[in-house]
Amino acid sequence: MSAELFNEPIEQATPPRRPLTPEEADRLPHIHRLLLGHYGQPAPREPWDPLTQFIYSLLSSRTKTPSAHQVMRDLVRYFPAWPGNWEAVRDATVPELERAIAVVTFPEVKAPRLKAALMGITERYGSLTLDFLARYRTDKIRAWLEQFEGIGPQVSAAVVNFSTLRRRAISIDANHLRVVQRLCVVPRADTAITEERLMRLVPETWDAEMLDEHHSLVKLHGQTLCTFSEPKCEACPLLNICPTGKRNVGELKLVP
Repeated sequence: MSAELFNEPIEQATPPRRPLTPEEADRLPHIHRLLLGHYGQPAPREPWDPLTQFIYSLLSSRTKTPSAHQVMRDLVRYFPAWPGNWEAVRDATVPELERAIAVVTFPEVKAPRLKAALMGITERYGSLTLDFLARYRTDKIRAWLEQFEGIGPQVSAAVVNFSTLRRRAISIDANHLRVVQRLCVVPRADTAITEERLMRLVPETWDAEMLDEHHSLVKLHGQTLCTFSEPKCEACPLLNICPTGKRNVGELKLVP
């Protein structure tokens, strides 16, 4: 990124969008209210610094949450790291990293990607930190992060939304994608297009923390009731607004 970009405003004015119908405007808030009533208020997040969140999000992809949390503890155990001091992880060999992150899925793929990303951050900025990204607009931050192999929209959204950057974004993981597809909230698409379409439905009053809470509820729902292979549609608080759930209950079979 060129130095001139630091002179741009952190956030640009949101381009005018097509006015939503009352039904569209209440779609996500209605889902949120139903999930909140069923699961209760999620525990508030204690945001990590952007680099720590970046490492966690890269490693936690396609990995169950307990294992993802465990790998962060394993990194601390293997290397003198955390919080904010990840140079020892960057300087480790790929085999060392692979052993340290063995609990996650595809450690043989993630280890070289992690090392390459940490090396790349250091080379591009001069030191191993992502705190400088706070000076960029959200779209610039995400583009910068996604230049690294293995970093797509889900990870970049997690970094900007969950970390101390606290920007508006929705991290569309497999659970979130499955739930909104079964609800037919937006047409089926990949995570990037799904996030873009969902963001058009997000109330302008929802800040980064509210988007984080919404994602936490949808993810929890995907992990507990709206599971991949055996969704518990009869017990679902969203059944009355879910075409897939109604079909499943009526036909007693899963419709993906």
